[in-house]
Amino acid sequence: MILHIPGVLTPEQIRQFRERLAQADWIDGRASVGSQGAAVKRNRQLAEGSPLAVELGGIVARALTANPLFFAAALPLRILPPYFNGYAGGETYGDHIDGAIRVASPGAAPLRADVSTTVFLSEPDEYDGGELIVTDAYGTHEVKLPAGDAILYPSTTVHRVEPVTRGERLASFLWTQSMVRDDWQRTMLFELDQNIQSVRAAHGDSPATVGLTGHYHNLLRMWAET
Repeated sequence: MILHIPGVLTPEQIRQFRERLAQADWIDGRASVGSQGAAVKRNRQLAEGSPLAVELGGIVARALTANPLFFAAALPLRILPPYFNGYAGGETYGDHIDGAIRVASPGAAPLRADVSTTVFLSEPDEYDGGELIVTDAYGTHEVKLPAGDAILYPSTTVHRVEPVTRGERLASFLWTQSMVRDDWQRTMLFELDQNIQSVRAAHGDSPATVGLTGHYHNLLRMWAET
């Protein structure tokens, strides 16, 4: 499932992020990937675990976990602390698949990357290129969203960031270990949840909506890993 989640961060949060990131010390983005990713990755990142990355990442993580659409789609069990990256002057990240296992810090418990999320921090008209291209069984999807919006997609998909030829593309990105590791099962639960909410909004609670809600929770009970 690929899902656009609008308004994860407020305009004021975006303004503050941009001011802080303009003064940040960036490192080579290849520091956080293996040899295959390093061969196609050309961008900048905040150093993992740096005070600014921790501070801003905490804001992103709290905003996402409080967002009903993100929670319903990702069904998060654990979220890796968010990263921040920047692309300019032709920087790009070629086709790759995110690593399956991530570790937040030395000695921390490993996290299985089921769901990838990018939160855009630059407006689309501030830069040329920089589209996130995600390829799945249904084709190729091009994503370039307003600042503050997020895109959620399975970590199993091949994806890339096109070269940025004008301006700068800033974003936060992170991985989530879901309670439901299978993407198709997560998609079915999300669609069932959204339809239940629509029916309840239109017709209120009834034996049918109670039964459908029970069906949702029983499926979640059967598929969830906690």
